[in-house]
Formats: sequence, C-alpha cells, structure tokens
Amino acid sequence: MSVKHWGLALLIVLAWGLNFVVIRFGLDELPPMLLGALRFALVAFPAVLIVKPPKLPLKWLLAYGSTISLGQFAFLFSGMYVGMPAGLASLVLQSQMLFTMIFALLMLGERWRLPQFISLIVASSGLALLATTTPAEAMTLAGFFLTIAAAASWGLGNIVNRRIGQLGGVDLMSLVVWGSLVPPLPFLALSLWLEGPELVMSSLAHIGWQSIGALLYLALAATLFGYGSWAFLMRHYPASTVAPLTLLVPVVGLVTAWLVLGEALSLVQLGGIVLILIGLMINVFGDRLRLRKRLITPQAAELD
Repeated sequence: MSVKHWGLALLIVLAWGLNFVVIRFGLDELPPMLLGALRFALVAFPAVLIVKPPKLPLKWLLAYGSTISLGQFAFLFSGMYVGMPAGLASLVLQSQMLFTMIFALLMLGERWRLPQFISLIVASSGLALLATTTPAEAMTLAGFFLTIAAAASWGLGNIVNRRIGQLGGVDLMSLVVWGSLVPPLPFLALSLWLEGPELVMSSLAHIGWQSIGALLYLALAATLFGYGSWAFLMRHYPASTVAPLTLLVPVVGLVTAWLVLGEALSLVQLGGIVLILIGLMINVFGDRLRLRKRLITPQAAELD
C-alpha cells in the first residue's frame, strides 16, 4: 500500500479501537437499545437520500442489517451495559473470526485447515481463561457471554457478506447505509419492551452533550468513515494485506480503555489476551507460513 493508504488504514484502526470507550460514554447516559436505535438512525439519515440503494435482493439486505448491525450491537451494547469492560470487549469481539470459521463449516461446507483448527483451540483457551479468572467486580459473566453473542452475530453476518459478495457488483458503502435502515425500529421496539417507555422518554428529554458526541462518533466516524474507507482499501488491495490490520483494533481498545477509563489488567488476564491474539494471528497468517515453508523446503533440498 502507498504511504497515504497506510495512513488511512491506521486511522480506521484508531477509529474502531476508540469506538469501545465512546460506547462506554454513550451508555453512561443512554440505555443500550435506545443507543442502538439512535446510532443507526443517524447512520441511515440523511445518507439514504444521497447514496443509491445496493443492487441486491431485499432478503439479503435484511439479513445483513439483522446480523452485523442489529444482532451484533444489541448484544455488545447490552454486554457493556451489564459489566463488560470496554477494553476487553474490543478483544473478545474479535472472536468473530472463530465464529466465521464455524459458520462457514456448518453453512457453506468449508473445510478447516490445520492452522484454523489450532487457531480455534488457542483462542478459545484464551477466552476461557478470561471468563474463569477475571474478578466479578472487573467483568460480569453476563457481560462476557453477551459480548460472545455479539461476536457470533458478527460471524454470521460475515457469512451473509460472503453470499452478497457472490452476487457481484454490490457497493459496500451502499450496503452499510441502506442496511442501517433495518435496525432502528427493532432497536426502538426492544427499548420500549426491555427498558420501558418512561426510561426512553426520560433519556431523550435529558440527553446531554456526552451522549450526542458519542452518537455522532459512532455514526460518522466508526460506521460511515470506518466502513466506507475500509471498502475503499478492500477494493484496491488484496484482502490478505488489509484484513490483518483488524488485529490492531483490540490493541488500541485495550490501551485506550486503560488510559481513559483506568481499566487495569491482571497478569492472568494478560495471559488470556496473549492467547487470543496468538490464536487470531494463527488464523490470519497460518496458511501463508505453511506455504512459505513448502516453497523454502525444496529449495533447501536442492542446495544440499
């Protein structure tokens, strides 16, 4: 990639890494389902008046909006609301890679290769270590499992994305904008049901600049800028060059949560984090390392 595009990629990583601390600020004043409704309403409007609708069947647009947008963030916002720290949320959410592998096996019949199997074992061990050793005052189990559910929704959304990609000619920015029309009404319905009309009205009546700033960041920076710029990079460079950069997102999330929110980590938690990151790196780079070894071995034999 050019220096300019490397800079753009790092800005995306920064925007997505800071996203979790911003969510924490938003949840300080707004209940999770209402936060989700307002976020995606801001993403969709007025963008749908400018961006043309994607050329794909309505069922795939609904599937995309229901998984990557509604499912992922309903679970993530709820998880952070009930006790999932922002930094750990940024890391645990990356287990979407593992769920993508599992769903691809079950739904698309994709075979696992050895690096993927090892990746699943190593990263799952890290997740289990985090779940069983983190003190209750630092992270609730409910928050942890809700974040895992968010990662599963993202993973399922990745399968939907693959199906949409097979249709060809679908602009990702158009998909993000028009897919954002799906979540607001379900989010609002969930808010009225789970959080109650009184809390919804009270939150809207007393909304402050902290909430407004968080919503603008989530809609404009994390979603429109993040996904739009990501689509640009994915169109111009191989996925093998761009995709591994997402591994930096939890690094930014953990460091930012430590600096801004004072979220400290124990040595055992750090051990779990290292295992998860190693597992994700094996999943991303494992096949390339095996291929490189195969190419190098015959050359070494010829030299002998």
